[in-house]
Amino acid sequence: MGKLLLLNGPNLNRLGKREPDLYGNETLQDIENKVRDVIEPYQVQLDAKQSNHEGELIDWIHEAEGKYHGIIFNPGAYTHTSIALRDAISSITVPVIEVHISNVHKRESFRHTSMLAPVCSGQIVGLGTKGYQLAAMYFLENN
Repeated sequence: MGKLLLLNGPNLNRLGKREPDLYGNETLQDIENKVRDVIEPYQVQLDAKQSNHEGELIDWIHEAEGKYHGIIFNPGAYTHTSIALRDAISSITVPVIEVHISNVHKRESFRHTSMLAPVCSGQIVGLGTKGYQLAAMYFLENN
């Protein structure tokens, strides 16, 4: 295995500042560094990207085909609304693990449904930022 893609959706660039009681104090850079710490001993490279724009996330998912062995994806609020992201994931053969820092099932009812989970290899919710590392470990063990 050579490369993983870490994608983060809208408002995740605000981690560390945004609702720390819900999302913690770690920044997106902290999360990226911890994922790199997990995979680098295995000579796996991480490309990390964040966008507040649905179309840009879709383009990156399309571009992942043939380039990455897996995608760790926190789609943020697009989880619950984006059929376009679902279609993008369905269009590639690269496995995707959906990650959420908070337990979306304990939050507002509109967050209980993921449009993406049915087309992802798995979903990790409610384990804080550790969920990103667990997704990376999954790819190390299953690719």
